[in-house]
Amino acid sequence: WRKMSKIVISGYYGFCNAGDEAMLSAMIGAFWDLEPGIRITVISGNPKDTAERHGVQAVHRFDLAGIARALRDADMLISGGGSLLQDVTSDRSLYYYLSIMWLAKKLGTPVMLYGQGIGPVGGSLARRVTRRICRQADLITVRDEGSKKELLELGVTRPEITVTADPVLGMHPVSPHAGRLVLRRYGMEGAKLLIGVAVRQWKNLSQYKRQMAEAADELIRRYQARIVFLPMQIPDDVMVSRSILQQMKEQKSAAILSERFSTTEFLSIVGNLDLLIGIRLHALIFGAVMQVPVIGLSYDPKIERFLASIGEQPVTDLESVTAQSVLEKVASFWPEEGERVNPQLAYTSRLREQAFYNAELALALLERKKRR
Repeated sequence: WRKMSKIVISGYYGFCNAGDEAMLSAMIGAFWDLEPGIRITVISGNPKDTAERHGVQAVHRFDLAGIARALRDADMLISGGGSLLQDVTSDRSLYYYLSIMWLAKKLGTPVMLYGQGIGPVGGSLARRVTRRICRQADLITVRDEGSKKELLELGVTRPEITVTADPVLGMHPVSPHAGRLVLRRYGMEGAKLLIGVAVRQWKNLSQYKRQMAEAADELIRRYQARIVFLPMQIPDDVMVSRSILQQMKEQKSAAILSERFSTTEFLSIVGNLDLLIGIRLHALIFGAVMQVPVIGLSYDPKIERFLASIGEQPVTDLESVTAQSVLEKVASFWPEEGERVNPQLAYTSRLREQAFYNAELALALLERKKRR
């Protein structure tokens, strides 16, 4: 008889962000595949939703007494996945995630950084604190070479850093059937070409929305396509999608899927697309999981790093994107009418294995700690 492992997962969960919820779902799924009885507690912005959605225990991210209790009782803290350690969006969140890691170590609980995307970390205090706390971790895996480089530049020389892949890439493709039903409801089924668009607001930029509207109009005219907007963060992305749709002339051939979908539903919807154009990282990753060609626009190094891992480059960044640059990239996937090209497929099976390796390394560490 052996005692079941208990882990606590810390990350940006419970905030209606489809990418982060998919990441959590993928991590839980990988752990349960490898050790079916493992007990998981998630630190969440909405514990009730997280517990119901994922079938785990959950504690509120600001319930420090509850977090300390969970960590004291746990065999390991998993910090990840996602871009938790960066100070671009805010340094408050950076210090929050570092403090959870610090608390775990204070309570004698091993810490793993799990398939994280690291950086950029700009402030000198932020860099010092990040270096100090990351060097106390027991195991670090990152989702790309750029993140490893960032940690080494911060001076995180121990523990050894293993490059794996984003946890979501370890998910199994799902049947497109449920997604087809959703698209039918929005009148988007049966298009000659169905193109998904996943956008987000970035700083106060607005020019890219006009360019995306122009590109969408031209795709509808040139390919008899339909455009489906896929908001990953609700309600923020719905508003950005609406602002692009309002600038389009061919609005009848476009729709915004404004509901909140489960990860499986989202993947199923993506499985019906012929192409996905994304600013959101996890929309691009959903495309890779469902073997749909993706085109990325960059606002952050994580987009470039992911695209590089599937042999691609971003069209450009949000500040300099033009409708023309998007259309040229789309045309490269359809060189001849009716001929489909997806050079990205060659990369995805290797990434799936690497994504799953995160959980294998975590459980190997648990075993080592138990034997001591």
